Amino acid sequence: MVDALLVVGLLVAVFVGFNIGGSSTGVAFGPAVGSGVVSKLAAAALMSGFALLGGWTAGREVIKTMGGEIVPQSQFTLAASVAVLLFVGLALLVSNTFGVPASTSMTAVGAIAGLGVATGTLNESAMLEIVSWWIVAPILAFWVCAVVGRYVYPYLDARFAIDRTEGPLLAFDPLPRLGEGTTRQEFGGTVLVVVIACYMAFSAGASNVANAVAPLVGNGAVSLEGGILVAAGAIGLGAFTIARRTLDTVGNDLTDLPILAALVVEVVSATLIAVLSALGIPASLAVSATMSIVGLGWGRATRTVTLGQAVRGEGPNVSVNALAAERRETVPRVGDADDELTANDLFDPGTTGRVIFFWILTPSLSALASFLLFRFVPL
Repeated sequence: MVDALLVVGLLVAVFVGFNIGGSSTGVAFGPAVGSGVVSKLAAAALMSGFALLGGWTAGREVIKTMGGEIVPQSQFTLAASVAVLLFVGLALLVSNTFGVPASTSMTAVGAIAGLGVATGTLNESAMLEIVSWWIVAPILAFWVCAVVGRYVYPYLDARFAIDRTEGPLLAFDPLPRLGEGTTRQEFGGTVLVVVIACYMAFSAGASNVANAVAPLVGNGAVSLEGGILVAAGAIGLGAFTIARRTLDTVGNDLTDLPILAALVVEVVSATLIAVLSALGIPASLAVSATMSIVGLGWGRATRTVTLGQAVRGEGPNVSVNALAAERRETVPRVGDADDELTANDLFDPGTTGRVIFFWILTPSLSALASFLLFRFVPL
């Protein structure tokens, strides 16, 4: 007979995966949806398939880390596992309700760390390594994209810019052909954006399946493969439902991303998370992708001043929609005045502040709730 508590645990795992799907789909496909390349429905379908692939491959290492290296596997009793997952799901639900792509990895690790601190079993060296990467990864994402935006992106934009024309990309009569006004460059660029978005979905699955099922796998209640299937299915459910709001936040509210900028953001953030997942580090795709967007725009905007002035905040207001500036065949040199770079806002301050607030709030809520429960309630 199946243990009733195990059934509850699986339901809670599905609840967590559901919220992960809502958050991660916006991060993975927000730039593609925001630039008009794919629909929200298509993004959800692609997210479901590639999240499963990522979880089935690189995601195994992250499950092992979260299921027995932060705290001993013996701490993951069935009751404790259910409680940890419940805190993760509730914290993510708060974030998704406000349409913000929260850091699922930070939230899940926070809940497990709360258990470890309350019971005196936290592996401090493992936790220090994870937290170190939480600091390094977004900084690295920002500066890689800032360098690209300042020194490379304008030349790519002038030579290889990809525009989206009105109307369908393809027409069928009855065989497929390019739609009216669609160029080969546009078609190739669109395919590339979708491929890289799928790469991001793969990275999201690799990093996030552990957040839904690691405690249950750690205590042996669910097999590794079974846990991956449960988590991936729940992520897909979230992708088709509550992900619509986070798709709007990342793809439309944070900044106005042209297709070329979406490509740069996706490549940098997905590669960073895929590498960390393969190393068993539960890192945040949400944080890395958002910092990539801001870094790319910051680098593009600060071309009008020297590097020293840009770092010190001197020169023009670095609050410009630099990525969406009108493209020209001749690119001004770094440091030359350029009025076009101060036309609009780089990112909406209100949206950015809201995103950062929830990055801090969600793992803090899960860690505090977990600590209080395991400190004062014997499970």
